Amino acid sequence: MTNTIWITGASSGIGRALALEYAGRGKTVEGEPFSLILSGRDEGRLAAVAEECACETLVLPFEMTDEAAMQEAVRMAEAWQEGFDMLVNNAGISQRSQAINTKMDVYRRILDIDLLAPIALTQEVLGGMVSRGSGKLVFMASIAGKVGVPLRTAYCAAKHGLIGYADALRTELSVTDIEVHVVAPGSVATDVSRNALGGDGDRRGVSDKAIDEGIPPAEAARIIADAIALNQREIIVARGMEEAMGELRRTPDQLFDQMANMVAKGYMEKMEPQGS
Repeated sequence: MTNTIWITGASSGIGRALALEYAGRGKTVEGEPFSLILSGRDEGRLAAVAEECACETLVLPFEMTDEAAMQEAVRMAEAWQEGFDMLVNNAGISQRSQAINTKMDVYRRILDIDLLAPIALTQEVLGGMVSRGSGKLVFMASIAGKVGVPLRTAYCAAKHGLIGYADALRTELSVTDIEVHVVAPGSVATDVSRNALGGDGDRRGVSDKAIDEGIPPAEAARIIADAIALNQREIIVARGMEEAMGELRRTPDQLFDQMANMVAKGYMEKMEPQGS
């Protein structure tokens, strides 16, 4: 059972809601309380979330794209409770601009934050989880990681890539007790659209009707936490048309099982160069 949970992007939105959800669940079945590691860029806002959670917390601010800062954060997170049980890769940024009007710097920034940063953090913590023999890795993707959504070419590229990384990693880890979960939210009532980048790289500053009328973050967090507890590998959190699109592009469990069976039968060992 997961006792220590590290959440990135924890100062607002789904990240904050997940922190409050796990804090509110109180104790695990073993009777041990949850501990939370809360990360993001704004130490003050993280501290406010920690106070709301009213459980044992470590506030660990750092910039996701700063590799040295990320590595130091991993060192501190590992040392705090002699390791952690679950990493929720939630930090990210969205986009609202037509491809023809979008500068390459916007593509680079979104790919850095939404794809390369969570991969880098996961790669950094993976050895510790393997050594401990268990753990959960959660990747906050999007319905836009399953479907090509207009005005989000950079965001879709990043989230499609993140799902690909997570699915391949899950297959490799299928012979261990480490779980990999992909979460694909649709419209959730957060500031994601307001904070999205325009084609020139500036913050958009306004929200969308669909987002404003979306699933409340607390409800989304409850759905996600319940699905993780049930070891659901792909978790779609959406309503209406978005839910239908996500279900249409859902990866069947049979395919996940087929890939895991390849690994169980020695696929990786056969493919590794001899003597490596």
